[in-house]
Amino acid sequence: MTIAEQRTRRAVSETIGVGAAFAAGETPDMARAQMRDDELCFLSAAELLALFKARKLSPVEVLKAQIARADRINPQINCFTHTYFDDALAAARESEARWMKGDPRPLEGIVTSVKDEEAMTGWPVTAGSLLLKDQKAETNTPVVDKLLAAGAVLHAQTTAPEFYFVSVTWSRLWGVTRNPWNLQATVGGSSGGAGASLSAGLATLATGSDMGGSIRIPSSLNGLYGFKPPHGRVPLSPGGEIMPQGSSGPMARSLGDLALLQSAINGPHPRQISALRPQMQYPGSYPGIRDWRIAYSFDLGWAVLDPDVRRNMEAALLVLETQGARVEEVKLAWNPDQVRMALAIALLSTGMGELLLQIKELNQADLLTTYGRFFLALTEQKIGARQLGEAQRYADELFRQYDALFDNGFRAFVCPTVTTTRIPADFDFTTSKLVVDGQEVDPLTGWLLTPPFNLMYTIPVVNVPTGLAANRVPTGMQIATRSYDDLTAFQVAAAYEAAAPRLFTGDLMPDFRNSQ
Repeated sequence: MTIAEQRTRRAVSETIGVGAAFAAGETPDMARAQMRDDELCFLSAAELLALFKARKLSPVEVLKAQIARADRINPQINCFTHTYFDDALAAARESEARWMKGDPRPLEGIVTSVKDEEAMTGWPVTAGSLLLKDQKAETNTPVVDKLLAAGAVLHAQTTAPEFYFVSVTWSRLWGVTRNPWNLQATVGGSSGGAGASLSAGLATLATGSDMGGSIRIPSSLNGLYGFKPPHGRVPLSPGGEIMPQGSSGPMARSLGDLALLQSAINGPHPRQISALRPQMQYPGSYPGIRDWRIAYSFDLGWAVLDPDVRRNMEAALLVLETQGARVEEVKLAWNPDQVRMALAIALLSTGMGELLLQIKELNQADLLTTYGRFFLALTEQKIGARQLGEAQRYADELFRQYDALFDNGFRAFVCPTVTTTRIPADFDFTTSKLVVDGQEVDPLTGWLLTPPFNLMYTIPVVNVPTGLAANRVPTGMQIATRSYDDLTAFQVAAAYEAAAPRLFTGDLMPDFRNSQ
């Protein structure tokens, strides 16, 4: 029996008494005396749903425990922009009533944080910028609509860097978000607050978005499972239709929870033209991967890895081999400079670039962060049809090289997610150098192995945790498959999870230390 299974069984047995009251129609504070808050906060969505169904636990009690934990811990990590605890308590009581009636929805009562990009009508959507600090949503975003329809309890919005530009999470508006595993280290970005909310136990599920790795990077650095869906699988927030490199997606502490959340948020939406039909269901269990050929690369042909990242990646490959897969190294000729420029051109040629130019015209550039001004200067370099054509041709070349792997018999491709965990929480690539394993690298993207898969925007990618580095910050591995072959990526991830060491158990828990 796994530790998680032991914990669930203990939770069930310890809440028998309050469960009887719940079954009788009473709704007291249910489990605080029988189960520690921390145990409630780190139970998986699957475990919680089972306890709710058995009437051994109430969604109200779980939310109260997470609110209490947030009051204690969030001042250290700073992962929330706005909280909606009173509204969430009302929603949790509604969920409790639905469980009493035997009428639950798929995520009934599960506490879910949403990135400061998703919103209900009237909620702020600041994009981490002083310039948008007073902006309010005029309607629910599609992902929020889907979460509410599934019964999720939305209690907080999570921090992101300004306009989601960079892979660390700090802004002039919200300050620095810190990693619960090591307070000196970055949580990643741009869905950094989402990652921290999960690794700190302040939410059970979380949503993110990914334009250059923004789900996978914080998932890696927080020890989480994260999924970059292919374009169109999850309906995008307003303005995202002509930005296929970006996608909204789920983050969780287990693959089963990732599948639950992805099942709820994918599929068509009446206000989104690109949302794919029909809605997909992502199973909680999968067949094995015996005799599968899986391609891997440590560096995509160019990256420098910290020894900790390489060691944990090697261990992850061994896990796949124990599951019967045959892992084979492949050589790639991907140019990091071309990847970086092609992705920047693709993103800044859309409404994001237009917004920056409007800021310039209004003489408000002084309100931007240093990295915001960097991207403004890049936008001013007259990105047009020629540059877009060059970016598309390079993306096509990447895809031809990548897809050829599958024509040669491979079922999946794996590589590290980031090359180092030694990025300070307040790292500013415009003013600081970055050294990885003794070599200076590009401080903006030189430590990221995620952007190529955004240029190839039909590729699904799952991040899985591979262990801890010496500074106790987690590392991760990307699992990528063919276009729109989401379930194969989940199948490989499931095989990996079944045999890999687990975080969030025993002494493998965030301890909020101030180590380097």
